[in-house]
Amino acid sequence: MLFSFTCLAESVFVGKFSDHDLSGWQVKEFSGQTLYQIRASEDLPATLTSLSSNAASGLFKTIDINLIKTPIIHWSWKIKNTIKSKNERVKSGDDFSARVYVVFSNGPFFWQTKTLNYVWANQANAGEHWPNPFTSNAQMFAVKAGNDKTNQWHTESRNVLEDIKKTFGITITKVHAIAIMTDTDQTGAATQAWFGDIWFSDK
Repeated sequence: MLFSFTCLAESVFVGKFSDHDLSGWQVKEFSGQTLYQIRASEDLPATLTSLSSNAASGLFKTIDINLIKTPIIHWSWKIKNTIKSKNERVKSGDDFSARVYVVFSNGPFFWQTKTLNYVWANQANAGEHWPNPFTSNAQMFAVKAGNDKTNQWHTESRNVLEDIKKTFGITITKVHAIAIMTDTDQTGAATQAWFGDIWFSDK
């Protein structure tokens, strides 16, 4: 089910796609372009759809989030299909139909920037996490997995403060950016995903 909340005890909205709002979001291209568009239907709020074929580009938004006040990230998503890759934990298989990135830093220098990637995994089980094969500064975290629940909306809530500690072994109190991506450049595959509103809350 797709949810779009406008009233929470304490909340910070990052992506208000239900309001047809992409202000502050910028394109980051890695290899080719994934197509991102806001689309609406008669019975559901507007959502952000992504379409990728042998390409990898994402959308990111710079925003400061205080994880002490609002540690819980919320979003909704669905995908058309997972990526057929032999091993998503190596470079040649590092493609995902849907990613939500949390970007943070544990120091003043650019090389201390790190990302926690919430992904819809291809083979891994939900709840598993592993190092990104391209950089030690990124960790992958499978929130959903496989094709059993594709083509239907799912609403997610994750405690970012706890997940960063679990995956990186450090305590971080601030997030500096959020990104989303559908990428297929490593496998040459094609897929589509949809994203609902993204926000942080205190609970």
